[in-house]
Order: sequence, then C-alpha cells, then structure tokens
Amino acid sequence: MPKNSASVSLTDRTGLPDALRALVVAYPRNGWEENPAYSRLIRFWLDRHMMFRQILDHLDKDTESALDGNQNPDSYKRRLSQLGGRLINELHGHHQIEDIHYFPTMALLDQRAAMGFDILDKDHQLLDEILSDLADTANGVLRFNGAKAGFVDTVAAMKDRLNAFRPMLNRHLIDEEELVVPVLLKYDPPQFR
Repeated sequence: MPKNSASVSLTDRTGLPDALRALVVAYPRNGWEENPAYSRLIRFWLDRHMMFRQILDHLDKDTESALDGNQNPDSYKRRLSQLGGRLINELHGHHQIEDIHYFPTMALLDQRAAMGFDILDKDHQLLDEILSDLADTANGVLRFNGAKAGFVDTVAAMKDRLNAFRPMLNRHLIDEEELVVPVLLKYDPPQFR
C-alpha cells in the first residue's frame, strides 16, 4: 500500500484518512484548550500521551549514553528496567481502557469517527506486538552479564527497536489525539468530563 494518508495501516500511514479529518478541521489543535468543552479528562489524557513520549526520550538518551560508554552497564540496566517497564505497562493499561471503554462509547457519538476508532484499535494490536518485541530486547540487555563488546551489541539492538518504535507510536498518538479530542469537544459527553 502506498505511503499516503489514505492508508490505514500504522506502518504506512502519514495521517488519518481525509474522511476522518473533518472533525479536526472543525476543531483544530491550536484551539482545543480555549474550547468550553475542554475537560480535565482531555487534559489528563493528553498528559498521558506526553508522558509516553517523554519516557521514550529518556530511554533513547540513556541508550545513546550507554552506547557511547558514558553510562555504566549496571546503571543503564536499572534505568532500562524502570523506564522500559513503566512504558510497556502504562501503554498496555492505557490501550485497554481506550479499547474497552472510551472508543466504543465515542464511536456511538459520531458515526463518521467510528471507522477511526477501528483503525486505532488495530494500531493497539500492532503496538502490543511491538511492545512485546521491545520487552524481549530489553530483557536480553538486562540478562547480559558478559564482555563489554557483547553488552554494546545488546544495547545497539535496543536502540534499533526504540528507533523503529518511536515513529509508529508518535503517529498513533497524533492520530488518536486528532480523532478523540475533536469528538469530545463537539459532543461534550457528560461521562467524559
């Protein structure tokens, strides 16, 4: 499938399909916080997305530092265990709440957006597979107790996984924000205030 906004696959798309962008055009990102329907839930939810991005930034910086020899293996492993575990667990929990509670309810509010929630649900399935691979790679780093050269190889594999994961997670988060927030702003459902 070509790499354009018409593609719905997370690995290929560059944005939501045009048919799903009508709400974000009507409710552009730069006006969200000023909208009277902007709720504590929306702020909390966007803050969670920012937290995922920040954890990835920390993981990336730590990994680069370990590769450059500026962080000792034990220190890197502690941070990787802490931050990697938090990222994986928090993302799984976040996705479960969205798939079970938020997305089905929001899909009923706007039939046009329902297809978008199906796309986001498929994203979650793919991201879960990638998170599993990320966890396996991190566990390989955490278990490694051999020579420094071998440790660098395991850390380099971690860096490769992070580099592959970041753009997909970011694409998903942007698309999710540009679908969910406009739906909540337009319909201002009382259960999501």
